[in-house]
Amino acid sequence: MNTRKKLFAGLALIVALVMVLTACGNAVVDNTIGDTGNTPEPSVSPTKTPTVVIPGIDLPFNPNVGIDFDETKLRTIYLAGGCFWGLEAYMARVPGVADSVSGYANGTTENPSYEDVVYRSTGHAETVEVKYDPDMISLDEILNYFFRVINPTSYNQQGPDIGSQYRTGIYYTDEADLPVIEEAVALEQEDHFDEIRTEVLPLVHFFKAEEYHQDYLEKTPNGYCHINLDKLYDEDYVIVDPDKYTRPSDIERKAMLTDQQYEVTQMDATEFAFDNEYYDNHEPGLYVDVVTGEPLFSSKDKYDSGCGWPSFVKPIDIESIIFLQDESYGMIRTEVRSRVGDSHLGHVFTDGPKDRGGLRYCINSASLRFIHLDDMVEEGYGFFLPVVLD
Repeated sequence: MNTRKKLFAGLALIVALVMVLTACGNAVVDNTIGDTGNTPEPSVSPTKTPTVVIPGIDLPFNPNVGIDFDETKLRTIYLAGGCFWGLEAYMARVPGVADSVSGYANGTTENPSYEDVVYRSTGHAETVEVKYDPDMISLDEILNYFFRVINPTSYNQQGPDIGSQYRTGIYYTDEADLPVIEEAVALEQEDHFDEIRTEVLPLVHFFKAEEYHQDYLEKTPNGYCHINLDKLYDEDYVIVDPDKYTRPSDIERKAMLTDQQYEVTQMDATEFAFDNEYYDNHEPGLYVDVVTGEPLFSSKDKYDSGCGWPSFVKPIDIESIIFLQDESYGMIRTEVRSRVGDSHLGHVFTDGPKDRGGLRYCINSASLRFIHLDDMVEEGYGFFLPVVLD
């Protein structure tokens, strides 16, 4: 996905110091070696203290709590990314995900136990069933989050966990999802020299894991987790995909916009200073193109410039802004327009805060629609939470 990926240094240091690898809190066993019947099977205790622990791990807040998801609209994808404890907690916090469940997928046996998966060569992968609302988050965004926290070039290993049950995979139940998955994998491959080993297959079957595995990190503070949960809200992964937004026809624009919005965005007019909707708005949230909904600015980058219009030090994604020379009114200025909607937004000046880049994007309120932080997930903008949250 995004090329600007960072190592989670703390986890790497811990893993480097571990002399005896563990698998989800138990001894690592490569389950490609079958049970001969001559060696007693080690007991697997759900209460055993894991060897590898990140002390004081704090789970990020879950933006999906309190959302009344419509069960009839939900779609499902199955993701294998090593030990399912961490991946389940991580995916549960991806904006727009209604539920995540730990289980075993695509093995050779029915209703396996954890002991079966670890010790009896059943071929199952520890997998998380992810149910999401496509109106809130798309499948390619789900996969963006997934690839952030796995090593897709590793074979039968994630972090310190080794064995075929820890292979990575994307398992689908709808053939229509396959082109989206293949494109996501191809994009991810661009970021790696080694070949991606994440398998892409139809789901053969999925069996829910034992209850003690469900919501494990919720039940077990300081529990083992190889997943870097901080990547949920890493701004480096946020990009604005222009293909997700469309410009309505002129007839549609006239019908959907107020007179002032139309004059400003389509006729390059300017609203009055200090007499507009957002110049003194201090609420947290996202500012999008009023015409297309394309995300443009964040409240985190807004400041009071004293000019009477909303002012920002930068856009969310510089690629979403078009810069044109404006010689109207006997002045030479730099006009800014939206990429997809070609909406007139305002101008950019070089008198902004020096410690924040020195630019001032002076934008008409009439060109924007504000989406409050509390509404971003339900309106389908949860992917952009990292650029709004402090």
